[in-house]
Amino acid sequence: QVQLVESGGGLVQAGGSLRLSCAASEGSVGGYAMGWFRQAPGNDREFVAAISWGGGRQKYADSVKGRFTVSRDSAANTVYLQMNSLKPEDTAVYYCNAAKTLAWVTSDPLYWGQGTEVTVAS
Repeated sequence: QVQLVESGGGLVQAGGSLRLSCAASEGSVGGYAMGWFRQAPGNDREFVAAISWGGGRQKYADSVKGRFTVSRDSAANTVYLQMNSLKPEDTAVYYCNAAKTLAWVTSDPLYWGQGTEVTVAS
């Protein structure tokens, strides 16, 4: 069992940066591919980024490529989402998840966090 806890959300001006964290309060993120998703009000949850269990491969949604970077720190048992050049359309609740493989992040994740809210003001 893995309990995921997101943090780092908040209010930021357009063009600013935030770094989200996804930590395992119970269990470990080691051995899992990890993903980030977001859900804006009235919208479906959408894929943002993912990283393989070893950290060597990353995937990004086209809307965030070049602005967001996903990384992981095994020693800290944490996955990060560095978000730069933020836009008002990035406003959403951001969730992390854990899956057995990178491909399964979007199709069959095992665990989800509760989310952290990001608001980007214009």
